[in-house]
Amino acid sequence: MPRFFVDGQPENGVLVLQGEDAHHAGRVLRLRPGEAVTLCDGKGTDYDCTVERLDKDAVICCVHDCHPTDTEPKQRLTLFMALPKGDKMEWIVQKAVELGVSNIVPYLSKNCVSRPDKTDKKVERWRKIAAEAAKQCGRGVLPTVGAVIPVGQAIAQAAQSETALFLYENERQTGLRDALAAGVGKDVSLLVGPEGGFAPEEAEAARQAGLKSVSLGTRILRCETAPVAALAAILFAGGNM
Repeated sequence: MPRFFVDGQPENGVLVLQGEDAHHAGRVLRLRPGEAVTLCDGKGTDYDCTVERLDKDAVICCVHDCHPTDTEPKQRLTLFMALPKGDKMEWIVQKAVELGVSNIVPYLSKNCVSRPDKTDKKVERWRKIAAEAAKQCGRGVLPTVGAVIPVGQAIAQAAQSETALFLYENERQTGLRDALAAGVGKDVSLLVGPEGGFAPEEAEAARQAGLKSVSLGTRILRCETAPVAALAAILFAGGNM
């Protein structure tokens, strides 16, 4: 069933699709009056609707029922991701949203290969990709993609979570499995480094802030593989897969 996010609450039993979503529903999917569609407020509530009519720039939908979305994980996951080169971030955003991440915070660290002067357009595109991925996989909460921040700020924000981990390629004692076996909180932050890895002073700053250094094993994973593998493991340990 087609699924879209909408702003606001129903008025007189009606919700309205506008903008790109209205174009996609009417011109691409060719929805017609009487067809079923699910609209979500992006905060965890689904509305079961049927198309009432299609205007030039809007699709008017009649609301029949509403209920909490049952697809959201029990944990609140925030991914702090160092900027990778090329278009890898687009893939990371898409897959992280599909898995159930709540927030994605891109950041710049010392060893980032990609160091763009302006990131506003990139962030805008990542947000669009996140929204499309959320619709595709049936999410009930629209994940956020934050502005690019410095590594120090990313560490400070991650440290505020109940469970705060950072993937460190030089960690030799604690694996992710060991860290998860010790218990996973409801609010989890994951800090993932760039292609060049964390600088030693960044790893030390993360430890000093209270983040737990963990390894993903003996093999070196690419920067786009590591967050997906770790998020899946965290969700599994938390009973969300």
